[in-house]
Amino acid sequence: MAVDDLGAARWFYGEVLGLAEGRSSGRWIDWNLQGHQFVTHLAADRPKQIHNPVDGHDVPVPHFGLILTVADFQTFAERLKTAGIEFVIEPYVRFEGQPGEQWTMFFLDPAGNALEFKAFADDSQIFKA
Repeated sequence: MAVDDLGAARWFYGEVLGLAEGRSSGRWIDWNLQGHQFVTHLAADRPKQIHNPVDGHDVPVPHFGLILTVADFQTFAERLKTAGIEFVIEPYVRFEGQPGEQWTMFFLDPAGNALEFKAFADDSQIFKA
């Protein structure tokens, strides 16, 4: 993930999101994202973000994220609110009572990279068409 300030990335990903820091240099930091390697690289030139309309929301593109349990999603959303994170799309439930029911939220890191975290009521519905 391209970032413009490693100190801000270290604070956001380490302190706010609570990711464990791995190896690092003056140009990058490895993070443990629930067992997946996630790397922030210092890069002055970042692509411009665009949006795509989805369910009445302007979803930031590109974005990445993680699927959590519903309980972990709720705890994580509260952690972000307590930290004063401004949401692009506030935590809400989509498809309530329907197949694919899911909680989702979008927010930006300090460099403007979009992150989506979600949780499904039924994990067997995650990749159903």
